[in-house]
Amino acid sequence: MTPAHFPPTDTPSAALSQVTLRYPKGPTVLNALDWQLLPGQVVGLLGRNGAGKTTLLETLLGLREPEAGTVTLFGQDAQHLDDATRARIGYVPQESDLFEAFTPPQLLAYFQSFYPRWNTAKVEGLMSRWAIPRDQIIRKLSGGQKQRLSIIRALAHEPDLLVLDEPVASLDPTGRRDFLRELVGDVMDRGATVVFSTHILSDLERVAFNVAFLSQGRIALQAPLDELLDDVRAFTGSVTELAGLMARLGLQPLKRTPLEAGRERLLARLPAGVTLPTGLAADRLNLDDLFTELT
Repeated sequence: MTPAHFPPTDTPSAALSQVTLRYPKGPTVLNALDWQLLPGQVVGLLGRNGAGKTTLLETLLGLREPEAGTVTLFGQDAQHLDDATRARIGYVPQESDLFEAFTPPQLLAYFQSFYPRWNTAKVEGLMSRWAIPRDQIIRKLSGGQKQRLSIIRALAHEPDLLVLDEPVASLDPTGRRDFLRELVGDVMDRGATVVFSTHILSDLERVAFNVAFLSQGRIALQAPLDELLDDVRAFTGSVTELAGLMARLGLQPLKRTPLEAGRERLLARLPAGVTLPTGLAADRLNLDDLFTELT
């Protein structure tokens, strides 16, 4: 019998405050970064290659210690989690860390011993549905099979916080759809928190209810994806004209790009209830545009 889940709470599943981290003798990767993940959220983390997405996720999990700032998971310091809190967390890294001399059932049996909450029926169902060979050692599995097995391991104990770093990179389109369907169903059933990085924007549009943009070591913006697509506009005009427009409509500027002859391009988010004046030129943006502009 599966133990009862922790009750819903308004306490953030994860909270990062003023987190700063530099690579040894290298650049600043995270720069006074603030970020919160709430129960029930599905957040897609976007950033350009080298922006620090993996570093951010590892810092969130307590796998890297920041030079400054605080990271808490379910209210506990991420560097000093107790066993009960660790058991509430699932992680799928970008690079597989599976025990390659084990068979899949041996691997799963080993990890089951660490978790009081383990859904055997879910494991068996996913193993069958995703056609994971049970009698081959993991070293001989394909890249996609290894990634599916890593996902099964992370989902098996029904974590309250699930962190996935490029979880579908090795999967074909059918495999990605199956995984995303499983992910959404799991979250909606249990109110878990999920954060995942991906470079496949079409997948993110299919599953992420929120998107977070990592740029220059900070979360430049996080918001529900459908609201961003509805509310963000790009305006082009003179600096003076756009300053007046911002003041008149109460626009929330996201990015300003100088152009020639005293003109600029302004990316702004419309406040709730604001309607643009008739005849005002404003471009809508899709997710590809937002990624380009905000990262």
